[in-house]
Amino acid sequence: MADGDGLVTVFLNSLTPKFYVALTGTSSLISGLIFIFEWWYFHKHGTSFIEQVSVSHLRPLMGGTESSISEPGSPSNNRESETSRQNLSECKVWRNPLNLFRGAEYRRYTWVTGKEPLTYYDMNLSAQDHQTFFTCDTDFLRPSDTVMQKAWRERNPPARIKAAYQALELNNDCATAYVLLAEEEATTIVDAERLFKQALKAGETIYRRSQQCQHQSPQHEAQLRRDTNVLVYIKRRLAMCARKLGRIREAVKIMRDLMKEFPPLTMLNIHENLLESLLELQAYADVQAVLAKYDDISLPKSAAICYTAALLKTRTVSDKFSPETASRRGLSTAEINAVEAIHRAVEFNPHVPKYLLEMKSLILPPEHILKRGDSEAIAYAFFHLQHWKRIEGALHLLQCTWEGTFRMIPYPLEKGHLFYPYPSCTETADRELLPSFHHVSVYPKKEIPFFIHFTAGLCSSTAMIAFLTHQFPEIMGVFAKAVLGFSCLQPRHPQFLSKTHKI
Repeated sequence: MADGDGLVTVFLNSLTPKFYVALTGTSSLISGLIFIFEWWYFHKHGTSFIEQVSVSHLRPLMGGTESSISEPGSPSNNRESETSRQNLSECKVWRNPLNLFRGAEYRRYTWVTGKEPLTYYDMNLSAQDHQTFFTCDTDFLRPSDTVMQKAWRERNPPARIKAAYQALELNNDCATAYVLLAEEEATTIVDAERLFKQALKAGETIYRRSQQCQHQSPQHEAQLRRDTNVLVYIKRRLAMCARKLGRIREAVKIMRDLMKEFPPLTMLNIHENLLESLLELQAYADVQAVLAKYDDISLPKSAAICYTAALLKTRTVSDKFSPETASRRGLSTAEINAVEAIHRAVEFNPHVPKYLLEMKSLILPPEHILKRGDSEAIAYAFFHLQHWKRIEGALHLLQCTWEGTFRMIPYPLEKGHLFYPYPSCTETADRELLPSFHHVSVYPKKEIPFFIHFTAGLCSSTAMIAFLTHQFPEIMGVFAKAVLGFSCLQPRHPQFLSKTHKI
């Protein structure tokens, strides 16, 4: 044993400082390459390469179970890549189906708080909508429509209201003038409803007249489309007035009639208004029937659809759900369905749970929303929080479930699991839609795996040792020989080795 220690000492004494410089430099280079590869692999696939290899290949050899983590090229990833090929506009802005009334609600908020709930970008989008839906090329034939065409382009609210009165002086049956006054001048929902009823009377007369002339020329067809848009808008807002004034069954009837009479206008998402009203009536069977019709893969999803579907499945198990009991006996089939529905909803819009759980303050919803964004989450939670609170245990089950969802959602944002990839531009668009005093919610990021921290520390420490060895080769050589010599001179008593072996 003494001969062996002597050989080690001779070998250590024969090493020059250049050897230690080369050794530490090589170690630093290799650990740096490992760190760069780990970082790249995490950003591309959302998991650590070392961790994945350990779980997928080493753990089964050691008697463990195989992990369900999908590798690149697996069928699940192929499905994700097929989904990502869908030709979807990343940041298309949609009209909020449940947008409030400017005069009766948004302006009252400004009077009380002194804050503007709507951004200029949001109101500009609404002005474009009004010009698209409420004007056409034949407006010059009717003086009142010519005035209203200018009114929709006005930026100043008092100027728009003044133009609406001018249009009514020219034609007392100008439906769009009543619409503008109901939206912006009326200070209560009762006043807005009264003006919309006047608009409805005028709008139905104009619509019937346009129907009789629709085939005479392309201009008459364009006029019919415009008059149809006006009529649908008026009826929809009347339904919303009835809903806000507590006449919910009347609101449901108006919405159902609208959907039957004008089925091509599904782009207006009237079914989302209907879902909210049916939930208020606690008509859950009718809600399920609406979801069965509109929760289809061929239609653009929404937070209202996904979270309402989750609420219905949660409702069947939430009153008796207990995390402790579920961990002991496992989840039942109904509980698994509820959890999967919550996972689906959270993947579609991850911002909603914080508002439903009141971890983040609500503000008035904007007039336009970005699907899967913070603006849509605010619009949904503003009207649906009460429906979740009404069902015993629903929010508790959501709280127990939603945070764990992010361990199952594909990462990074460029991937998708159940839906098309999460748009990376949502934060920018939401900042344009939401007021400056609101803290915009962003997509939750996954935590960086342990092995990335480990390889970063390894790379940093070896790089520091390499630098010190290069700068002070003699001192670091003496230190290395001392450390190696100390490890070689440790006692190797047979009894100690035997005890260690037994342990």
